[in-house]
Amino acid sequence: MTRNYKFRPAVAMKLCLSRVALAVSLTIFASANAAEPEGYKAAVKVTPLLLTETTEAGQPIVYPQVKDPEVRAVTVVIPPGVETGWHVHPFPCYAYILSGELEVEFEGGVKKQFHAGQAIAEAVNVLHNGRNPGKEDAKLVMFVTGEKGLPFTIKKQADAAK
Repeated sequence: MTRNYKFRPAVAMKLCLSRVALAVSLTIFASANAAEPEGYKAAVKVTPLLLTETTEAGQPIVYPQVKDPEVRAVTVVIPPGVETGWHVHPFPCYAYILSGELEVEFEGGVKKQFHAGQAIAEAVNVLHNGRNPGKEDAKLVMFVTGEKGLPFTIKKQADAAK
């Protein structure tokens, strides 16, 4: 038994155009990714560490509107068993954990664990306390987008946190 399929030029043309469009799209996508990542030469490797729209406390990322903006980069070293003390950051801070572990407790009792190789968008104006539960120093590099002359960390009373 044979079937008699009727050739339909319009259907064939749509199918052909769809395949061509797919091939062109894949070629453009592949060449864009294989070429220069993030505007660098192809030999430069770019590894995303953090891509987020919220802080660790769930707040939307907001860029500060200040009179005299300043970006700071600092290292923070927390020895084993030591706490930062309850504090807030009035400006956006971003950290990358170079080594060790960090446990952050937020006002209300929510705790989050972080370890070497993780990046963090810190909470802004949310009371929190950091603690190193590990056996080695927790070393972080922290970037602050703040205002010239103003502190990026403000200590608060421990009883205010509970």
